[in-house]
Amino acid sequence: MSVNDSVVPAEPAEFWLFGYGSLIWKPPPHFDRRIPGWVTGYVRRFWQVIMHHRGTPEAPGRVVTLIDRSYWAQLTDHHDSAPDKVWGVAYRILADRVDEVKEYLDIREINGYSIHYTPFHPAAGVDSLVLPRAGPIQALVYIGTPENEQFTGPQDPQKLAQHIYHSHGPSGPNREYLWGLENSLDALSTESGDEHVTDLSNRVRAIAAQQEKENSPADKSRAAYSLAGLGTESSQYHNFRRAGSVDEQEETEKTS
Repeated sequence: MSVNDSVVPAEPAEFWLFGYGSLIWKPPPHFDRRIPGWVTGYVRRFWQVIMHHRGTPEAPGRVVTLIDRSYWAQLTDHHDSAPDKVWGVAYRILADRVDEVKEYLDIREINGYSIHYTPFHPAAGVDSLVLPRAGPIQALVYIGTPENEQFTGPQDPQKLAQHIYHSHGPSGPNREYLWGLENSLDALSTESGDEHVTDLSNRVRAIAAQQEKENSPADKSRAAYSLAGLGTESSQYHNFRRAGSVDEQEETEKTS
């Protein structure tokens, strides 16, 4: 993989952080500006393993990472298209709290993420008074590159949806992360949706609906008749746990 041309070694004078996953709705501490917008040159995919928060070391979940678009174009992805713009949110961190926030992020963004800098483009209509200058803002972003062992690469969407549905960690069900991302992206702009995220969300909703149906009292009753030899259904019945609520608290990350 070639390093994205936007990656630079030196930090800019102001510290801006770009969030493209849970940072959109679960902001870092000590920020004074939050701006919706996008970056280019990347593709967002649920191809990063998470052993904390939304999974466990024994049963890791999945979260999003950004992939260099030129590298992604060489892969065989079942979702074979991706928007040119990766939408998210940029946060400006208070100058005297930058070191503290970096430490917080190093704990939060664990599991193989590396630090990059990339130009962030504010959305149209953002008040110029909150912008440091005209044009893009140099922003830090955490990326799980293909070189790290937590990177999964392309996955069958239905199998990935099944994995996300069943994964659970200290911060809650993996599916709540997926749905939270979908809702947060839709709220940013009329053009900020992500087909990969939306398709996975729809697949997981369908799985949840099916599991809820199979766990309904009526189905339990039919299964009982079947098991007793009084019905015509198969004698094989599986009692699935009811899907969790999307209203559960979204994130409870450990901070130290």
